[in-house]
Amino acid sequence: MTRLTTVARALLTTFAALLASITPGTTARAGTDPKAPEDFVALRSVDPTIIQEMRYVTPHNFVGERIDGYRQPICILTRPAAQALHKAQRQLLRKGYTLKVYDCYRPQRAVDHFVRWAEDLDDEAMKGEFYPNVDKTRLFADGYIAAKSGHSRGSTLDVTLVRLPAKPTRPYHPGETLVPCFAPQGERFPDNSIDMGTGFDCFDTLSHTLDPRIQGHQRANRLLLKGTLEGLGFVNLAEEWWHYTFKPEAHPDTYFDFPVARKSLTRAH
Repeated sequence: MTRLTTVARALLTTFAALLASITPGTTARAGTDPKAPEDFVALRSVDPTIIQEMRYVTPHNFVGERIDGYRQPICILTRPAAQALHKAQRQLLRKGYTLKVYDCYRPQRAVDHFVRWAEDLDDEAMKGEFYPNVDKTRLFADGYIAAKSGHSRGSTLDVTLVRLPAKPTRPYHPGETLVPCFAPQGERFPDNSIDMGTGFDCFDTLSHTLDPRIQGHQRANRLLLKGTLEGLGFVNLAEEWWHYTFKPEAHPDTYFDFPVARKSLTRAH
């Protein structure tokens, strides 16, 4: 009995020592986030005048909660995209407008969050605002949700125009009554953007940049944004008036997954 006890204690001691040597390293590796390449920058460091309303850090989005990977409300882009956006801002300021970004670089883990949400057909908490006329079973087939996003490559952004002087947009209050994103501007969620015909992230064909039903000042506003950005190397996604990619892309085939946070831009020496 004594011999068995001694052996058992020895085995327990050895096992504890193994745990002590393995667990910290495993935890450290699991908690280490990837860093951004050197050519990624915070937009504010290139142009501090562009308004940033980073929707996926807040619950005011089609999912209804903060999205994975968004740790701080900052816009991160590749440097060439940020510099081109700065040139656009200089042109627009002279016309009495400012750019406002809703989303910039988007980590792959955020895209994965969108996919999980889209597969959960019971979660339609934000349907009343963002996709009133779209059956959730159609989100993948209709192209509203995909397993990969150009945003994860770092040169794509979601953007709009705000007339100066810019008025603040009131905060969204979870649980408030939702209004369709294509309702008249005075009825849908208040946004200090000029009237683009729909709100941001509106899953509807009315969001197509050149949809013929969008006319008058709404069409003129879309064309002002489009003409300015395309003149500086950006390409619009025809299905979303707010979606632009700077070309040529610095990382055309890479989908990054570092978090949206200032620490992601601090590389170890």
